[in-house]
Amino acid sequence: MSRTVLVTGASGGIGAAVATAFALSGDRVVLGAFNHMGRAQALCNRLADDHHTVLAVAADVGDEAQVAAMFERAEAVFGPVEVLVNCAGTAAQKLFTDISLAEWEAMLRVHATGTFLCCRRALGPMIRKKSGCIVNIASMWGQVGASCEVHYSAAKAAVIGLTKALAKEVGPSGIRVNCVAPGAVDTEMMAGFSADDRAALCAETPLGRLGTPGEIAAAVQFLVSEKAGFITGQVLAPNGGLVI
Repeated sequence: MSRTVLVTGASGGIGAAVATAFALSGDRVVLGAFNHMGRAQALCNRLADDHHTVLAVAADVGDEAQVAAMFERAEAVFGPVEVLVNCAGTAAQKLFTDISLAEWEAMLRVHATGTFLCCRRALGPMIRKKSGCIVNIASMWGQVGASCEVHYSAAKAAVIGLTKALAKEVGPSGIRVNCVAPGAVDTEMMAGFSADDRAALCAETPLGRLGTPGEIAAAVQFLVSEKAGFITGQVLAPNGGLVI
């Protein structure tokens, strides 16, 4: 059965893969994006050309008014959002002592505040319907922390904590909330890594390679499927065994 799915961060490697997977499955998909709206619109156009039901909407997920407008647009075109995937994010590597307050706040704004605002706006219609699924994209570094990525690790840890607490709160309303915490995935975020760095990551990963955006999308799709109907508040970690 076709659902209305909203994917934030749909211009990025993982977000685009998630949005594409849902569109190919026959769902009505809203592609949310901000800094790279052109990419999201181009993907939307390609999917629409193949007769999939899609819509691209620009929104800064850290801005309450823009989040509200994104959901209002989605509801006006496709109806209430039944599946929300919070994939918007950014990453940076920096010594902790070099992280400015502005950089710290910007990282938390996208990951933690953005997830909070989108979840809060999605929940009203879901609670009234007593059904819905939310998947928040975190990171293995939100589970164990990463040197030189303290602000990123802290922001992703906040996403995991939000997921677990919210799952307990809205479970009685028939809503499931889960988290996917990817390991090293071959996306544009890896662009700053040298060939040696990439090789080292592969060597540290028991499966011996980087993950793909499609593998993360498959994890998301599983968590919102009927096969995962008794799963909530959990962190699914497709990381090749790097974090166990």
